[in-house]
Amino acid sequence: MASPLQFAYRTQKAIGVFEAAPVYQHLGGFVKPEGNFRCTAYSPCGRFFGWANQESVTVVDASTGGVVLVLPLASVYELGFSPQGTFVITWERPSKDDAGDATKNLQIWRTVEEDDSGGNKRPIGQFVQKQQGSLNIQYTADEKYCARLVTNEVQFYESHDPGKVWNKLRVEGAAKFALAPGSENHAVAVFVPERKGQPAAVKVFNVPSFETPISQKTFFKGDKVQLKWNKRGSSLLVLAQTEVDRSGKSYYGETTLYLLSTNGAFDARVTLDKDGPIADVSWSPNSREFGVVYGYTPAKATIFSDRAVAKHSFPLAPRNTIQFSPNARFVLIGGFGNFVGQIDIFDLEKDYRKVCTIESGSPSVCAWSPDSRYLMTATTSPRLRVDNGVKIWHVSGPIMYHENMDELYNIEWRPAASENVAGGDSLSPVPTPHASAATYLGTVKTPSKPAGAYRPPGARGLATPLHFKREDEGGAAHVVSNNPQGAGPNGFGRPRRGVPGAELADSSPAARTVPGAEAVGDEGGKKNKKKRSKKVNQDGRAEVDPNGGASLAPYDNHAGASDRRSPERPGPANGYGRDHRGRSRNNGNNGHNGVSRSGSHLQHGQRFNAGSQNNYQANQGGAPVAQVPPEGADSAQNLKSKKVRSLQKKIRAIEDLEMRRAGGEKLEDTQIKKINTKADVLKELVVLEREF
Repeated sequence: MASPLQFAYRTQKAIGVFEAAPVYQHLGGFVKPEGNFRCTAYSPCGRFFGWANQESVTVVDASTGGVVLVLPLASVYELGFSPQGTFVITWERPSKDDAGDATKNLQIWRTVEEDDSGGNKRPIGQFVQKQQGSLNIQYTADEKYCARLVTNEVQFYESHDPGKVWNKLRVEGAAKFALAPGSENHAVAVFVPERKGQPAAVKVFNVPSFETPISQKTFFKGDKVQLKWNKRGSSLLVLAQTEVDRSGKSYYGETTLYLLSTNGAFDARVTLDKDGPIADVSWSPNSREFGVVYGYTPAKATIFSDRAVAKHSFPLAPRNTIQFSPNARFVLIGGFGNFVGQIDIFDLEKDYRKVCTIESGSPSVCAWSPDSRYLMTATTSPRLRVDNGVKIWHVSGPIMYHENMDELYNIEWRPAASENVAGGDSLSPVPTPHASAATYLGTVKTPSKPAGAYRPPGARGLATPLHFKREDEGGAAHVVSNNPQGAGPNGFGRPRRGVPGAELADSSPAARTVPGAEAVGDEGGKKNKKKRSKKVNQDGRAEVDPNGGASLAPYDNHAGASDRRSPERPGPANGYGRDHRGRSRNNGNNGHNGVSRSGSHLQHGQRFNAGSQNNYQANQGGAPVAQVPPEGADSAQNLKSKKVRSLQKKIRAIEDLEMRRAGGEKLEDTQIKKINTKADVLKELVVLEREF
């Protein structure tokens, strides 16, 4: 006999059990409790429903609403059941006993005792679990064994006696495990992340034959994984993810998908033909195919066989969720979260024909009913604290039921086995909607004009260029590159405009130069420009740099000797910068051989002789330029100055390392050795400063 559809919900102040189609009313025998509730849960078989509040844990019969179990536990925050509902698992906040030891906060209870002795119920198993989020205990489908993960091993217990370890699976570095759901064989998959340069691995073992794995897959780029078994337990999907995408294409890391069979006959990476992250993966209840939503928005959805062969691809759309109906006939592909909440439903038995598109708003819950006729969407808190409520849609598209709720925290269908649900065609006939559906449709405002992207007046009435269209609208495919052709240095927009006359960062065009001055592209001149010093030749006359020790700015005949640039002074001679000198022109009358005003025609290594100086003075018509006195100690003096500056730089670097060490930073051995040389460096610096 088919049981009616049912769902349960938890709001801020109440819990309700509601019978859906066709009656749409609250369960008659269920007394709605009120207060502050922390969690609710159905048993996977659908027999029981439980909740926890600040005083106790209560379990009721889901069919009648009668109370089955009450546990006087005041701090339970998570609740679960074994697959057949035989056992209840509770998780309390971690605490310590009087001796300072952690209390066993994960407890296992029998749902129905054989000899009920009143309130003297005791847990049949107790463990320590520090983190909340998922109960660290899993059962096989027949409830013969249960298992939990501890350091470097998975411990197995017989379900009726979880206080004694029955067997152990030793896997060094194990971080996650998953028991196969099928009852044909007992298998367990274990994940080991990357460590010390070794690749990550997923290994599948038969229970209790733990000597060698029956199937395994090793791979890199696997910091964490999702292990997804099919319903029969014959194949396993591994969705691997890294914390950081080293290519810089995504903020959320890289994702890869692998497929393994439990008999070891097949393992491979699932090939995806669109770049981008994997948004969702789901097995079909028939265990022979699975669906994947992947790629940059608009994403691509593809159905694969159980041998990772693509069978059908759906049109590109902004979607991130894929779910198969319990009877494996339909598949929904929806876009939730940052998307607008559109849901496309396809009929897999009718050549993947599209059945309908549902505009669901902004739901945070989307689930099939057990009979595959209805779809539930709900907006819950704390994701959204407004417009909380539930909507039930028929698979053909129309809305059947709607109810607004104040701060809805959780809602779920009552599970049911396939033999306990009504059969027949899911598409027809379409049942009569509840009155709340007509009321809801009356409040929905139909936009009179479809909203579109803003277009400037000059572009209105024209066709949209392809580079402004989405990929599913005929535009170009989305390409991510660290520096695409024609883009700026940050990967977006146009290249930065250059300053007229300035050097380009990535090219070396012909730049304007002063006649007789150094060429801009002379690498040797660039490297030696700051390192040149006055040298004394064999005749006692000083050498000068190619620019004559002065800037390339126009010569000032009226400047005094004290205003002229000294050959020993670094920096520009007349206050102008390097850019001004590089852009100056030779506007005056040149002497013979193209002598410029500043004498920059002299090349590096030439002697500054008296004849050339006289020609220079004759062309300028001004006072003679003061020559550099032939001091033989200039070269040695410059070497000492460089040595002093080098030692001062070392002292600053050592002081910086000392500050880092004082701040608690761990230094390398070479850095510590550098700090130990501080005394010798200071001593050498004092000696050089005295010589000055």
